[in-house]
Amino acid sequence: MIYDQIQSGMGTKDDKNVPLGGKNEVIGPAIMMKSYLDQYDLRINACLYCGTETFQKDEGEVTRKLCAMVEKLKTDLVICGPAFNYHDYAEMASKVCLAINEKTNAAAVSAMSEENDDVIEQYKARIPILKMPKKGGFGLNDALKRICEYGSKYAKGEALSDLTTYCY
Repeated sequence: MIYDQIQSGMGTKDDKNVPLGGKNEVIGPAIMMKSYLDQYDLRINACLYCGTETFQKDEGEVTRKLCAMVEKLKTDLVICGPAFNYHDYAEMASKVCLAINEKTNAAAVSAMSEENDDVIEQYKARIPILKMPKKGGFGLNDALKRICEYGSKYAKGEALSDLTTYCY
């Protein structure tokens, strides 16, 4: 999982300079995903995080380090998000997802709400962007389950034609 400062619990919406870091434990939305992860035989290796302003100040270096961490973890799937309706996080999640898919052996997906329509339009042809409700919106559990189902099939290279409605 790759989070911003808010979803990782390491900062607030105003505390955007949280340095790049990680935990080898389940934190943030991954806690709510436990039963869905189990259902699709997925497990969390690590939760990586970075403040959105830290990312914006040096996108290239932060992205390079995140890709290196993903390679070191030898993970099959990276979930970038859920970014909900947080625009800066949605942009970071999309850029990191694209880099992971292009530069590592892992498969990456992102997840965000429709309020990030400009980010979705910019990246939906290049990365899987899974539909999420906005923060506090209805349908969160269904969206988390869809992330796990889609992510599992995507990482295994299985057909996704029956899951196209999960993405933008």
